[in-house]
Amino acid sequence: MNNIAKKPDQFPSPMLLFGCGNMAGAMVDGWMASGISGDNFHITKPSDRNLPNGTIYLGTPDKVSQKYDCLLIGVKPQMLPNVAEDINALLAPNALVISILSGVGSNSLSRLFPGTRILRLMPNLAVALGKSPLGLFSNDLSESEKSNVTEFVAPLGTPHWMQAEEDMHAFTAIAGCAPAYLYRFIDALAKAGEALGIDADIAVKLATEMTEGAAQLAAANPLPPADLAAKVASKGGSTAAGLAVLDKDESIMRLMKETLTAARDRSIEQGKEAE
Repeated sequence: MNNIAKKPDQFPSPMLLFGCGNMAGAMVDGWMASGISGDNFHITKPSDRNLPNGTIYLGTPDKVSQKYDCLLIGVKPQMLPNVAEDINALLAPNALVISILSGVGSNSLSRLFPGTRILRLMPNLAVALGKSPLGLFSNDLSESEKSNVTEFVAPLGTPHWMQAEEDMHAFTAIAGCAPAYLYRFIDALAKAGEALGIDADIAVKLATEMTEGAAQLAAANPLPPADLAAKVASKGGSTAAGLAVLDKDESIMRLMKETLTAARDRSIEQGKEAE
């Protein structure tokens, strides 16, 4: 089930996507699902492979003839210094530059793109379904402009404005990166089920269906996740036996803390690499 919001009234059009990989493409899919026409999205990248249907492919940056009031940067963070000159050539004065680049801070972006307004946005791939948490930060936007941004990103998920830019690193770790950790958990759960004798294909379906149902229940229930776990586990029962393994020496807590810390620290490093 998706969570598609209505078409925003003040979508910046046309929007130029400089690069369009998996994440930027998923964002376009989410916006288009809300009713925004594909021809609002102009895309420049080396090839037209795997572009969302209905979008306008302009070719490489040197083939683009107009300047844009809104540009979304969809390249890898380490590529940014090498393509900054090409991006600047496509920006109108006071353009809104939307960066989905992990770790790259506003100061670096403002230095690379002077005379623009910088908006940092951290999504995950669930934007295609309108289900992603969205980390937002800007030093350059007024409150009314932030309200407009909140509206036009709403079809992608739930906007969360960060009060301090430093918080974007932790947001990236838990909301941007963690879906991959959940997918790895689903895979491990399925393989463990297979080891217990369940058919491999059925094990994957069971693990995926269980995760979907449990996540929806957690989202809809006012109880904290820890309390939900306690409600599932009867004293002396099968669930309690499994939880005892996960909870021994706080193993799962320590693993998650180490995992998110590594992701956060890498986000910080990526920002420094882009300077």
